[in-house]
Amino acid sequence: MEETISLKEIFEVLKKRLLLIISLAVLAGAISAGITFFLLTPTYQTSAQFIVSQSGNQSENTPYDYNEIRSNVELINTYNVIIKSPRILDQVVDELGLNMTASSLSNKIQVSNAEQSQVVNVDVTDTSASQAAAIANTTVEVFKEEIPQLMNVDNVNILTRANVEGDPSPVSPNPLLNIAIAVVVGLMVGVGLAFLLEYLDTTIKTEEDIEQTLGLPIMGVVSTISADDVPGNGRSVKKSKVSNIRGESVGT
Repeated sequence: MEETISLKEIFEVLKKRLLLIISLAVLAGAISAGITFFLLTPTYQTSAQFIVSQSGNQSENTPYDYNEIRSNVELINTYNVIIKSPRILDQVVDELGLNMTASSLSNKIQVSNAEQSQVVNVDVTDTSASQAAAIANTTVEVFKEEIPQLMNVDNVNILTRANVEGDPSPVSPNPLLNIAIAVVVGLMVGVGLAFLLEYLDTTIKTEEDIEQTLGLPIMGVVSTISADDVPGNGRSVKKSKVSNIRGESVGT
């Protein structure tokens, strides 16, 4: 016969193991907080921007050529690859005296631009905010110097330089997000463990358990009566029982 579980039984299981579920959630949150605040190294992100404009050999009175603007936008994908190439990053490493390779530095740099935009963002992530700003600015400057030689163009201008103001906030780790995720995972593990323990618990607790286990009908139930359920205190009841036993033995 297929066993089914009702919504009431689910709530009973959750209520029974509520302390276990809450404890696991709190423990997971505490572990996540400890790892976030004491083990993970915070990282900072800064951004520099450059703009791909019309060719520099055109005068200010020359009207914008939309075909040229479209061509510049299409070239941005090429620029993005060049920025992260060893040709650019090797010079950045040498100028800043960084103790890393161009490949390692490339992993710290993200180059992007909005759709159909001539503005390119160079985002750098590092454990030091000041070093991240220096890397971003130096990368854009080296790129601007090298791109005329690589592609024979001079339409790149620095729009915004990366800077560090006041007390910068790290972009990672995010303590609230990490703790929230850990608490949710702890709750899920707690609920799963509660149902697993309930499934593995084969002890007999109710009359229905007896019928299912032995396959026999229940003829009667003997209730347990404690001393507190009898009128008067337990001590007087015990004494009266002793006196009755003694009286019966004497009479016989």
